Amino acid sequence: MDLDVLLDYTQDKIMVVDDEATILYANDAVTRILGWETNELLGTNALTYIHPADLDTVRDVFRRTIASESFSEATVEYRYRTADDSWVWFESRMSNATSEQLDGYVVSSRDVSDRVEAERQHEELTARLQEISSVTDEVLWMFDGEFSELLFVNPAYETVYGRPVAELEADASAFLEAIHPDDAPAVRCAMDRLVGGESTDMEYRVNPRKNYNVWVWAQAQPILEDGEVVRISGFTREITDRHRRDRQLSVMDNLLRHNLRNALNVILGNADLIDETTCDTTQLTDKIRTAGEQLLESAEKEREVVDILNHKTTTDLVDLTAVTSDEVERARRRFPDADIDSSLPDSATVYALSNVRLAVAELLENAIVHSDRDRPSVSVSVRLRRDAVELRVEDDAPPIPDIEAHVLRDPHAMTNVFHSTGLGLWLVYWVVELSDGDISLDSTADGNLIRIRFPRARVLADAEPVSMRRS
Repeated sequence: MDLDVLLDYTQDKIMVVDDEATILYANDAVTRILGWETNELLGTNALTYIHPADLDTVRDVFRRTIASESFSEATVEYRYRTADDSWVWFESRMSNATSEQLDGYVVSSRDVSDRVEAERQHEELTARLQEISSVTDEVLWMFDGEFSELLFVNPAYETVYGRPVAELEADASAFLEAIHPDDAPAVRCAMDRLVGGESTDMEYRVNPRKNYNVWVWAQAQPILEDGEVVRISGFTREITDRHRRDRQLSVMDNLLRHNLRNALNVILGNADLIDETTCDTTQLTDKIRTAGEQLLESAEKEREVVDILNHKTTTDLVDLTAVTSDEVERARRRFPDADIDSSLPDSATVYALSNVRLAVAELLENAIVHSDRDRPSVSVSVRLRRDAVELRVEDDAPPIPDIEAHVLRDPHAMTNVFHSTGLGLWLVYWVVELSDGDISLDSTADGNLIRIRFPRARVLADAEPVSMRRS
């Protein structure tokens, strides 16, 4: 079998061209692939059939290859015109090797139109997905089948999880570092189930930049090929507001039912005693009056809490010095027997809810009414930090009971059985949480110290320390 017959059997288009790219030989594949008869192409220039957008590239590759003094081989992709003026994508391999039998340069071309079209469609789909993922608030992500390599994550990851994408790209296990330590074990178990081929659906806390106060809902699905998990994809949606509202409603329900039940038991019990006694009822009516006043106070607090929760949760610029000064003066008028000392800067602008005064007022009232001293003593100060402003309220009252302190130390531990008895500290907690602040409590036998840190407004972040005023 001679060489011409062998070349006609190959599926690839084979041409032999001279130094000017004139076609000296073409096999029968040019008819099957391009629709040209072989004799139509002989003697014509191969470059004239190349798409104008690809011509310069192909010409440069061809000339560099044949001009090389040593053996040179190159591969190039381009579009080639067919007999019906459509285009076929070729992947051509050429070299500067020649032989006496061929007397020219061999160009072997494979039809890659299907592959190029598939790549184009894939690129278009990827571009559309990138556009969608760049504007959505949800985190879209994909890992390999063992969570050892990140394959894709959109920019929303940094906002929700509070960690840079580059960190996750470098080390896929960094994903767990963005999760609350208490929730991480459950997330690891969910990851193990995904690796084993099981879908998961769970809620957990993320974002160390925000003290892990961001709640998310994640759904994930393993992708199987031939029964093996090859990829794991999913999405994460922030549900902080929903989770906060559910917890708020649960707390409000528990507290109000508890307070109402206790107060009404007092009222009804003493009313029965009044019916049964002929003695002085002053003591009994005092208990009724006290219980009624407590109910009224609870109702007022509940109204303030609902007002906070139902209004916008965006923060405003607030001068914490002015707010604290006003509440200190109001407390002095309400409790003239108390010693209230304050140390405040001329101004301290923070990002907080506009009704942050309710939290300041609650802390002052708590410190005074729960003191067992004849003359309660309270110290209030506002201190400027680099990125925050700290409000400190220190008293000489007995230590805040653990069941109440949990509201400030670990509000997530509140359950239907284990909950505090009043709304006051919850009001403080929600004002601080919705202001993106944080709160801490230290209690000793000598009193309580509550610290609240609010984000400091940038307009003052680089300013010199301002003078303090005491009163």
